[in-house]
This record gives sequence, C-alpha cells and structure tokens, in this order.
Amino acid sequence: MIFRFLVFLLVLALIETYAFQAFKTIIKNKTFLWAYAVLSIVLLLYIVYGFTQFDRSVGQTQSSLRIMGLMLLVYVPKILITLILLGEDVFRILIGVINHFVDNNNESAFLPSRRKFVSQVGLGLAAIPFLSLIYGIFEGKYNFKVIKQAIFFPDLPDAFDGFTITQISDVHSGSFDNPEKIGYAIDLINEQKTDLILFTGDIVNTHAKEMHPWLETFNKIDKHVFGKYAVLGNHDYGEYVSWKTKEEKAENFEAIKQLYGQIGFTLLLNEHTFIEKDGQKIALVGVENWGQNFKQAGDLNKAAAGLSKDDFKILMSHDPSHWEHVVKNDDKHFHLTLSGHTHGMQFGIEIPGYFKWSLAQYVYKQWAGLYENLGRYVYVNRGFGFHAYPGRVGIMPEITVIKLKKGENQA
Repeated sequence: MIFRFLVFLLVLALIETYAFQAFKTIIKNKTFLWAYAVLSIVLLLYIVYGFTQFDRSVGQTQSSLRIMGLMLLVYVPKILITLILLGEDVFRILIGVINHFVDNNNESAFLPSRRKFVSQVGLGLAAIPFLSLIYGIFEGKYNFKVIKQAIFFPDLPDAFDGFTITQISDVHSGSFDNPEKIGYAIDLINEQKTDLILFTGDIVNTHAKEMHPWLETFNKIDKHVFGKYAVLGNHDYGEYVSWKTKEEKAENFEAIKQLYGQIGFTLLLNEHTFIEKDGQKIALVGVENWGQNFKQAGDLNKAAAGLSKDDFKILMSHDPSHWEHVVKNDDKHFHLTLSGHTHGMQFGIEIPGYFKWSLAQYVYKQWAGLYENLGRYVYVNRGFGFHAYPGRVGIMPEITVIKLKKGENQA
C-alpha cells in the first residue's frame, strides 16, 4: 500500500513538473509562475481532501461528483502536456548523446534547450480536453439527443411492421442537479409518440431515496399504448457501497424495485410478457443484470421459459456483454436485445453515421449504437444520465427511438 502511494506521488510530481516546465518555457513572468504554482498546490490539496471525505456507506454525492470533475479538469490536460514534453526529452537526450560523440570539443551542453514551440504545442493541445471537459460539465451532460434507428427483420409479424419503441437507460437520478433540463428531456420522450417505452436499468446510483425528488417529473412520461417496461441495472443492487447490515441493503433493493412501479413501469425480473397487436404477438423478455465483470443475477433460461426459437423476441438486458458472451449464441434466437450500461464512457468523438470513438470500445465490443451477428441485433443506448464524471463530451445523453420493419436489412 505504501509502495503504491509512493509511486502515485512520484507520478503526480512528474506531471506537475512537466506542466510547470511548459508554462515556464513560454512565460517568464515570475509573478504568474508563482501564482500558477500556488494554485496547483491548492487544487491538489482540495482534490486529495475531497477524496479523503468519500464515505463508502453513502456512495456518490454531488460533492464527490464535483471533486471527480475537478480532478479530470486539472489533470487530463496536464497528463497530455507531460506526454508531449516527455517525448521532447527523449529526443533531447538522443540529440545530446549524438552530439557527445560527434562533437570532439564537447563544449556545448549535453542537453539542447527545451524548445518554446513544443511547449506551445503542448499547451495548445491541452486546451482541447480542458475546454471540452468544461463544456461537458456545464452543457454536455444535459444535451439530450433523440437517435432514431430502423431495424429490419424478415420474420417480424406483419402487425408489428412499423412498430415504434422508445428506449431510455442509465438514468442515475442521484447525479441530477437541474430540474428544468430533466423536465425538457421528459418532454422529448413524450414528443416521440411511440407505441412502447422500455427502460433498461440503473434508475439510481445506489440509494432509492436518490429518485424521490424526481418521481413527479418521471411520472409525466406519457402512458404508451402497449405499455412501459423496465429491467434492473448493476447500480440498482446497491453493490458499490458498504452497508451496516444485510437487512438494510435488502430493504434498499426492494425500495429500488418499487421505484420503477412508482413511475409507471412494469419491472421484468427474469420473466417475459407478450405484446399483442391485431391478433399477433411478440415476446418481451426482461432479465436482471448480467455483466461479464459485474453482478450476474440474470437468468436467460428462466426469463425465456416456454418460448421457442420461432417466437419473435425482444430482450432487455442492461449490460451488452451479456449479448456478446451469452445471448447472441443462444439457440432460442433473440432477435433484438436492448442494453445500456457503458454510457459510451461519457467521453469520446462521434460523427453520426461516419465515425465514433471512445475508451469504452477497449472494454466492450458493443458500446454505443446498433450491432449485428447472424441476424441478431443489439442496440446499446448511450445513457440518459451520468455517473462519476459530472458531464459528457462527444457522447451525448440519448433517447432512442427504434422502428421495427419487416424485410431484409436495407443497409
């Protein structure tokens, strides 16, 4: 533990040193440099103090969100500066070694001077994540996007050709701090006028009480002709905090399950129901959370008991790793799986229809949008809310509208 702490301090000192060097190379004003150094120390102490105040029995709070946001805002740009100047130092050492053996006089300094241009580039590039993170905190986290996706199935029952579904996921109500913005998002949901609405888990960060201030707002979601259904997400189980007793944790879990009903959603717990239209039907299957590296309470066999391969099935499963490791190869052929969980890491680059990138893709094969394998699809919602980092950059909060179409894929 002590060794890890010392390594952490060493890395931190390296980052701060290189960031200071970048400013020192460009700016010669001593007052500015002293002010920068003092501010850096104050921010560091505040961040460290904030982390020491984290209470494992409470979990994430507005205070911990602010601390995490500040830490990323301060150190992501500094890490980028460090990498650039560290690369310059490797080059300087290489030049110094070459000069040492080529220059017989050896009168010049071993290391060439740090170049002002490189520091300017480093600071210029660091400004990009700095400004992006600020935008993400103040604007991005509530920049809701309605994403529409048509999916074609040759065996879709005729009555469901053109059937529409709204999907929301990962609400994380304990992170919200702006009732007006959340009200606007609910209005967006209602404007879609779809046939069915599905909620794929994580209504809170940890505690049921986080949702209490938002019950009235979410109860404004219109009744949908074919219903409102939900499943649980990993955060709904209260796994990420310490509890005084097992009974306290169990009571919170029961209260969280009741929250879904309190906003008008029917919670499917490893079970299925049928959506009927014009004498035809499709199966809606809901499993509890199943994640490759998370809680595995989901029981696909139990949820789909009695269903056949020929039944058209929509599965709600919070974590897309369930589709990758279990669902896509299941003999019962689940036509469409709806997931969330990843949030697209809340940070990335996305040009709809052309390009998307996030660190999430190095953890999940399916992390945002639509994926297909042998006629089986999974759609990963980018999330309605936010967690840990109190913002979103590039990967915006999502309300998904899916249209089921009969026929072959038109892509």
